[in-house]
Amino acid sequence: MSTHGSGKSDKVHCEEALAEIFLLLDKECSPERDAELRRHIDDCPPCLEEYGIDEQLKQLLARKCGGDHAPAELKNRLRASIRKTVEEHGGLRISETEVTVERVTEGSD
Repeated sequence: MSTHGSGKSDKVHCEEALAEIFLLLDKECSPERDAELRRHIDDCPPCLEEYGIDEQLKQLLARKCGGDHAPAELKNRLRASIRKTVEEHGGLRISETEVTVERVTEGSD
């Protein structure tokens, strides 16, 4: 895979952007990293498409799960699937993945 955009040497690679899509969707990146990833995704049609698919998946899960906690078995299957996908498509090796699902209620921080 390659970088896209203006050709700056500090550009984000597709593998990095795809590996961090859910961090971006969950607003768990620093503002600087968020901006870097969004610049790449905006300039890269394949990454933009993947971002859109993942965003729709996240919204669908939120609607269908209704804020319920995911069963441990589902979390483990998701971790394994994400790890396999990143390794196959991103050329990255993930040694450990942690997924946290929390219910946020009004008035809590």
